[in-house]
Amino acid sequence: MKSSHKGFADGALFALNIFILVLLLAGDALAVPQWLQPVGRMHPLVLHFPIVILMLAMLMEFFRFRAEFANERLYQAFTDYLLVLGALFSSITVIMGLLLSREQGYEGSNLQWHKWFGVGVAFVGYGVYLIRNRERYTTTIAKTGALVTIFCLIMAGHFGGNITHGDDFVFGPVMDNSKKQVTMNEALVYRDVIAPIFEAKCQSCHNADKTKGGLKLTDEESILKGGKKGKLFVAGNPKISLLLQRIHLPEGDKKHMPPVGKPQLTEEEQMLLYFWVKNNAGFKKKVIDLPATDSLRIVAASFLKPAESTEEQYDFSAANESDIQKLNNNYRVVYPLASESPALGVNIYNKSTYNVKALEELSPVSKQVVSLDLNKMPVKDADLKAVAKLPNLRKLVLNFSDVTGKGIKELSGLKYLRSLSLAGVKLKPEDVKQIATIKSLTELALWDTGLQPADLKALQAGNKQLKVLTGFKDDGKPVKLTNPQLKNKAVIFADTYPLELTNPIKGTDIRYTTDGTGPDSLKSTFYKPGAVITQSTVVKARAFKTGWLSSDTVQFNLYKCRYTPDSVLFITRPDDKYKADGAKTLIDKELGGTSFGNGKWLGSQKDLAVMMWFNKPIEMHSLEANTMRNIGSQIFLADGMEVWGGADAAHLKLLGTVKTATPHKEDPFGLVPLTIKLKTAETVSCIKLVAKPIKSVPEWHPSKGKPGWVFVDEVFIN
Repeated sequence: MKSSHKGFADGALFALNIFILVLLLAGDALAVPQWLQPVGRMHPLVLHFPIVILMLAMLMEFFRFRAEFANERLYQAFTDYLLVLGALFSSITVIMGLLLSREQGYEGSNLQWHKWFGVGVAFVGYGVYLIRNRERYTTTIAKTGALVTIFCLIMAGHFGGNITHGDDFVFGPVMDNSKKQVTMNEALVYRDVIAPIFEAKCQSCHNADKTKGGLKLTDEESILKGGKKGKLFVAGNPKISLLLQRIHLPEGDKKHMPPVGKPQLTEEEQMLLYFWVKNNAGFKKKVIDLPATDSLRIVAASFLKPAESTEEQYDFSAANESDIQKLNNNYRVVYPLASESPALGVNIYNKSTYNVKALEELSPVSKQVVSLDLNKMPVKDADLKAVAKLPNLRKLVLNFSDVTGKGIKELSGLKYLRSLSLAGVKLKPEDVKQIATIKSLTELALWDTGLQPADLKALQAGNKQLKVLTGFKDDGKPVKLTNPQLKNKAVIFADTYPLELTNPIKGTDIRYTTDGTGPDSLKSTFYKPGAVITQSTVVKARAFKTGWLSSDTVQFNLYKCRYTPDSVLFITRPDDKYKADGAKTLIDKELGGTSFGNGKWLGSQKDLAVMMWFNKPIEMHSLEANTMRNIGSQIFLADGMEVWGGADAAHLKLLGTVKTATPHKEDPFGLVPLTIKLKTAETVSCIKLVAKPIKSVPEWHPSKGKPGWVFVDEVFIN
């Protein structure tokens, strides 16, 4: 190294390290002026240079005394230059870090460890540079200095990662972070449901070392204290709680939490936080103490459910599908208990048509039947001989049947029978002995059997493995049908749409409507294969079957799009966060779904305008845009929409408009098609569509006064 360069480096390093000492001695008395804060904030940008340079320099320094390198001038000179650069950059980086640490929001043990290991890098690196060319500088000193510097670099990086990304960010993947699965009975709402959400999605910025916005989310006291903007929530009132307002802002909003680039909250996590605040945001309450119908308990139960499958594995093969189909009729349903499982369940209905043949005919699938429901059937003791021929039966329901204790002995040979329900069956004390002969039983329902509490107590005492249910009440109501399903894969069509509705229960009647009304079993159209839809339609369907409760009404939105533009371009572009696949998103025949952040929606807080061209003129009657309304996320229906058309872009005229109603805070979330029907058909080769968001969010909304968002995912032209 030239003497002039060395002299400058020596002076600069000396001055920088003295300045570091001054900053360290100043401690809490150090006040960083506002104009100097940007220098401190460059710390995360600059720190990568000394890491790479010093790491390479120290590796070369470690081997500098090896015979092949000791007299290699290029090796020694290159190491010298690397060491100077590394020491200079590390000193500058440490100064920036000390300035940054004085800003609000940085505190805690991780910060202190990061600071002192960083200072150690600067001081040790400077020390090695000062003494490396002296006579007493030996191999041992060189290797020790290199190893200490590298160790300080690694530890400074580790604690720096903890500050910015949370504890154990660097070593977390190789550590045992497994947590014991908490059961529903043990789980606390905050500790086991809410706290893990804060830990995974919030604490990287709101922890003991980095309290962004003055907010720390690591303990009850800090959460209740809130941050610079005030309380985190108003217990019992999620609508005016800052926590819920921030997480429901669009991701493009700078106040949205978690910030863009950080892991986002799932819909389930958002619901848990909402219901937690609505339930007064307690910290000690158990999940099991919440009412069974409470929304927080319902969602939390799903959250706590173990991920691993608990389905029983069977050692028998599946039955022939043809045998299953033959056995299904109006009063007997044979069905698989789970996907890809050979196990079958059997339900038998209509006591007036029942006879023992309904059981005897199950012989082709006898090995596969593991569940048999004979609720309210006139089953006799003799009929249980047919039941006993189902060797793999696990669950048997005989509620309100005509069996007696004498017939139950026929079931003693069912070595896998675990659940037996005898509610409403009249039993005598001596019948208890017959039940006890079924050694495999673990659950027994004996409600309204005529047995006295003493009899039940004796049964329980003699069979410790058996759970006796005495409060079970079966009202004998028919089973509710599953909902109709749409077999068609696509819901967008150009000309006609062959409607394909189905229901997994054989013999089910499906009724449907296309006028917006709910279907009934008498007046609504009976579905038959071959039904055709010719216009954009909302199909509502419902399943009916004798002896069953009808299904819920389900809705299928079908969209007709006769004309697809040959090209489409933005006139005004959407927000960068919600640009999807560009303008062609509007004509790709793919609906965006219910999540506005899934990359399939175009979103804007300004007028969203597009131009569409056709190679050949079309005769247009209407245009429909599929839009979203999500009031909590500041997404409203377009205030208005305009359609212009003509022979080309230079000769457009206004063809139609639509104006939406004033938004209300009760407006439900949903996908809402906005349709413009032309008074008369127009021949056009070019169309301009303009969707205008509301200019000012209403006063009742947390984002009042700001422009609303408008979201569009598809355009249908007919």
